[in-house]
Amino acid sequence: MNMLSDKNPTALHRRRKAARLIRRAKLVLMMLTLLAWPLWPVAAAAQSVAQSREYDQCIELAMREPEAAFERAIAWRDLGGGVAARHCVAVALYGLGQFRESALRLERLVQDKVNTGLQISLLSQAGNAWLMAEEYERAHAVLSAGLELAPDHPDLLIDRSLVYAAAENYWETVDDLNRALDIDPDNGDALVFRASAYRYLDSLDLAADDVNRALSFKPAHVAAYLERGIIRRLSNNPNGAREDWLHTIKLAPDSPAAEAARRNLEMLDIKAQ
Repeated sequence: MNMLSDKNPTALHRRRKAARLIRRAKLVLMMLTLLAWPLWPVAAAAQSVAQSREYDQCIELAMREPEAAFERAIAWRDLGGGVAARHCVAVALYGLGQFRESALRLERLVQDKVNTGLQISLLSQAGNAWLMAEEYERAHAVLSAGLELAPDHPDLLIDRSLVYAAAENYWETVDDLNRALDIDPDNGDALVFRASAYRYLDSLDLAADDVNRALSFKPAHVAAYLERGIIRRLSNNPNGAREDWLHTIKLAPDSPAAEAARRNLEMLDIKAQ
């Protein structure tokens, strides 16, 4: 499948812009979801309580100091740390921004005769790393392989929807998110991402419905306030947009979402002058 086919002469510029926006949205969630990696099933593959503890500590270090975690994980791997150590290496590389290398290492782990649940987790993570590397064909292939193993896995569907969005295939984005929401109707993240896709498709009413529904499930959803502010601005409601972006900053002042909200507020103020 050619993820990037487009006859529009402005497609490259728009694609790059879309990719930046998707990465920002993804990073908003990464700050929350990446912390779940220590609970990933590889911990169950640890050969002892001590090894499990080492894995948890290595992943925690990768969140804070990925360079130090990389050195620690390499040393642990060389001492026989196995799959757990190699996974920590991949996570550290992700934290260092070495997304392509992280993805390659995660893919190699899939080939190590791990169980199906572990394969799905690894393919999901590899797909996210390829997405961050802006290698959309590879991301799509990996996530589609995961969906062959688990066709109704909502997280894989959401991840693949982001790949479609980064390649500006917004109807395919909506299709995957529709499937994810059929399985998990209360998934606020899926609703926010679908709202973004509807916005790109100029369906602002549908976008507003999704983001409001997400906020009804999770009133402190930072990305939802950011997205609703954009929708309100496009709907000629600058006061509502300002309110949402200020609330985004209040909820998570140091987050990527807050940074985007501040930029939007600056642009709103310039237009008002």
